[in-house]
Amino acid sequence: MRICGIKLTHDGAVALIEDGRVVFCLEQEKLNNNPRYQTIDNLDSVVSALAEHGLNPSDVDQFVIDGWDGEFRSQFEVLSGTTTVKLKGAPYVERQGDSPLASRDRIGLMLDGKLYPYQSYPHVTGHVASAYCTSSFAKSAQSAFCLVWDGCMFPRLYYVEPHGIRFIECLFPMIGHAYAAAGHHFGPYRRADRTSWDLGIAGKLMAYIALGAPDEEIIATFQELYQAHFATDAEGACHKLAQINSSLSPLEALHDFFDACALRLKAKQAEDILASFHVFLERLLVRTIADVVQRHSDLAGVRNLCIAGGCGLNIKWNSAFRATGLFDDVWVPPFPNDSGSAIGAACCALAAQQGFRALEWTVYSGPAVRPSEVPPGWDGAPCTMGELAAILASDKPVIFLAGRAELGPRALGGRSILAAASWEGMKDHLNDVKLREHFRPVAPICLEDRAAEIFSPGVPDPYMLFDHQTRPEWRDKIPAVVHLDGSARLQTVSRTSQHKVVELLIAYEKLTAIPLLCNTSANLHGRGFFPDAAAACQWGRIDHVWCDGLLWTKKHATKDAVRTTSVAVA
Repeated sequence: MRICGIKLTHDGAVALIEDGRVVFCLEQEKLNNNPRYQTIDNLDSVVSALAEHGLNPSDVDQFVIDGWDGEFRSQFEVLSGTTTVKLKGAPYVERQGDSPLASRDRIGLMLDGKLYPYQSYPHVTGHVASAYCTSSFAKSAQSAFCLVWDGCMFPRLYYVEPHGIRFIECLFPMIGHAYAAAGHHFGPYRRADRTSWDLGIAGKLMAYIALGAPDEEIIATFQELYQAHFATDAEGACHKLAQINSSLSPLEALHDFFDACALRLKAKQAEDILASFHVFLERLLVRTIADVVQRHSDLAGVRNLCIAGGCGLNIKWNSAFRATGLFDDVWVPPFPNDSGSAIGAACCALAAQQGFRALEWTVYSGPAVRPSEVPPGWDGAPCTMGELAAILASDKPVIFLAGRAELGPRALGGRSILAAASWEGMKDHLNDVKLREHFRPVAPICLEDRAAEIFSPGVPDPYMLFDHQTRPEWRDKIPAVVHLDGSARLQTVSRTSQHKVVELLIAYEKLTAIPLLCNTSANLHGRGFFPDAAAACQWGRIDHVWCDGLLWTKKHATKDAVRTTSVAVA
């Protein structure tokens, strides 16, 4: 049984599930140096994705399109070749009274000149399905809560078990864009235009708040004005915004709230305001989910939580949920945002037929490194992991392209810029190279069995989705990966993994006694990951590009581009 999931709108992607196994998920931003959040504007992208894996559209048993904007249904207008095609899909969230697995069955998906039937499920259901079906809970047939908080929806809590799903309730009436909207009112991304969105602001603010400190007086102001603008009863239960103020959209209500907050907080520093808003939202999330779980006594035995939606990328909130004691385990997939929606759409169809079953999957299911012709000015030669480790140990960063790209928005060793963490200036150098703000952190990629020695808690975190503190005795040894607040967005990798980055980490550890490297994504500014060595060399801001066994070195590289030191062997 082959099911093809399609996400047409931002974070466009094509995914194929065959007999319960993820064969591939091709996010459009990871092809051809496409812009971040690239949509699918032509259905030929679906045909091409299948063709790369030796398939035609007729080889697929079922096509599923992710739902999108609309209370009752969504509508899409795309090309198929040169023909304009209009498609209808499911809404953003399920209609009141409907099952989240209620599908819209249609005909009219034109692929390679032929029309195919397709189904569509609500966008929110795809988030739930992708999170639960990739979890260990699905493997052991355990039930779980699933929290979904995406850009244009209120935080919604679901109950999932192998044989079904049901909506429990909204937590509060504030859409997921709240975090980014705060950046429109305070701090370095403040602007008057509130009609458009920079989808990267939320992630940047997570870094920026480390410049400030939470202030209980500011938090109290947010709480007071939240009560006035959003809370509609003693428990702060979520109602439709029309019941709060029928003249405002959810986004307009947010901006009104922040306008009121700005008037009260004129004397406060922006970094403290944003750090305090982060804590206010974290407490609101934890408090309300605890209240909801306690009210549903029939589900008292459920001790698992999945987190999905764009807000699942907030590592501090994820850790806060884990610290509540409400749950034995918290799972966040590596693609909690819309980058996982094509997989989620396919999972919905699978769940409708067979129940919510566990997927067989690996995070390295993106596009493979393409063969390419490296531009003039670069020398190529075979390079072992030991030789590459020595280059890294001399404080020279390396673009590392290995096998198939990782799923989701974070580089996990497949499309990474790697560098030594022992030089404090490396973080600034990498931020300069990538045209990023000075306060942006660089993540550590670390051998799993040594992570707890260096970080707290340092438990396995293979997808960079929880918060860790760097232990004091290690901060001076690896300063380039220590954020301003002492935290680290850690990725752990097991020594038994077959991925090439593990072999490199082991070689680097042998050489330096340090089991980690700096890790940031290998991409053009505002674009997806480099698809091949040629793209990385054309960029030219890093002098070494390793790609599937070959090291490409820029000729006449400037010797003082980064600090050169002797290798320190412990």
